[in-house]
Amino acid sequence: MKFTIYQESRQGARKVNQDRVGYCYSRDALLMVVADGLGGHLHGEVAAQITVQFLTEAFQHEARTRLSNPARFLHDGITDAHHALARYAAGRNLGETPRTTCVASVVQDEIATWAHVGDSRLYHLRNGGIHAQTRDHSKVQWLVDTGRLREEAAGRHPERNKILNCLGGKQPPQVELSRANRLADGDSLILCTDGLWGALTPGMLTSVLATQGIRKAMPALLDLAQNRAGKACDNL
Repeated sequence: MKFTIYQESRQGARKVNQDRVGYCYSRDALLMVVADGLGGHLHGEVAAQITVQFLTEAFQHEARTRLSNPARFLHDGITDAHHALARYAAGRNLGETPRTTCVASVVQDEIATWAHVGDSRLYHLRNGGIHAQTRDHSKVQWLVDTGRLREEAAGRHPERNKILNCLGGKQPPQVELSRANRLADGDSLILCTDGLWGALTPGMLTSVLATQGIRKAMPALLDLAQNRAGKACDNL
């Protein structure tokens, strides 16, 4: 399996970077993970770090060369990471369990499978367009889905950062799994937090990637998002 990967995490205008990113691979499989610790809750960056570390270590343990069931690995791994956060909080007598979003993908046998909880996103890009993407587990997305809010107004809504589904909450996360997506030569997968996608239009995302390779396009997109967000720039 041949692939090119680029990863970067920026603090933006925030005092702390609560985003975490990681990947690992075997001869036949690749795992990519992004987590965004929830602001307004204790130790969001710890929740994100534990989640990324838990999933990458589980992958290294299970994928000797390949995973027997990528979808089950993602579902069980994210659920188990949620329980790991609860154990972390209990072991330190924290009044609240650290919380985070998560999006993760496994590529194996030229097929990509992904899972997410919250509003960290995955975009599957092909031929200059968005072939598939995750759907946010957020208050704003729920308002759009139920016809209470126009999609073009979602980015300005005062509750746009309210998450309805996360790791570390009082209820176990509802892990949303994709179907198996067969990849074609030249396809790209972008896993990102709302600090990136929230500052960009879909057209910006696709046009930059269509004109440059992944190693040049991704820092260019981060620069663009950071400049557009200005002093309100989130971790990205």
